Amino acid sequence: MTRTSKLTARQQQVFELLQRAIERTGFPPTRAEIAAELGFSSANSAEEHLRALARKGVIELAAGSSRGIRLIGDIARSEELPHQFTLPHPSIMQLSLPLVGRVAAGSPILAQEHISQHYACDPALFSSKPDYLLKVRGLSMRDAGILDGDLLAVQKRTEAKDGQIVVARLGDDVTVKRWKRHADGVELIAENPDYENIFVRPGSGEFALEGIAVGLIRSGEF
Repeated sequence: MTRTSKLTARQQQVFELLQRAIERTGFPPTRAEIAAELGFSSANSAEEHLRALARKGVIELAAGSSRGIRLIGDIARSEELPHQFTLPHPSIMQLSLPLVGRVAAGSPILAQEHISQHYACDPALFSSKPDYLLKVRGLSMRDAGILDGDLLAVQKRTEAKDGQIVVARLGDDVTVKRWKRHADGVELIAENPDYENIFVRPGSGEFALEGIAVGLIRSGEF
């Protein structure tokens, strides 16, 4: 009998929602997003189900983070979730992540001159191991729960799946958007109606995918 076979029907719904969200976007939903998706009366109801899943050993919860949810054990290593993995307990291991500040045009995002400091982070905060933190500027991803001043955990990648939140370089700018590929190019989608989406066609200028989002730290959580 697997651990997931011990879940109630409602707990199974929550667990499957976590799986889908991590696979699609790279990091788990907030309590409010779980409540909205599954029709709970409040985020507190979602929290109760998450704590029950944690007690049954299928997820881990990290205090102080709205997205501090990780699938664990064999479940995290399923074929559906290739980027999940198991880490030692956070009291044993901490990640030291560079915080990237403003990025100069034409230079690597992790160039030494862009790194303002390093943070020791709990690995349980992230759905996959990040390579760096990027300070979010602006509100173009507000409706995805990513706000100005947040620290976005980024894993270096040159490819992304539709629906994932990515960091992309456009000429002199580095931007955070949702990724969608079309037959004639790539669309970088804003999660705020006040901002326009960006469409990038092949050969349309200096463009590079820098990485995908694997977690978020709200300003003040350190």
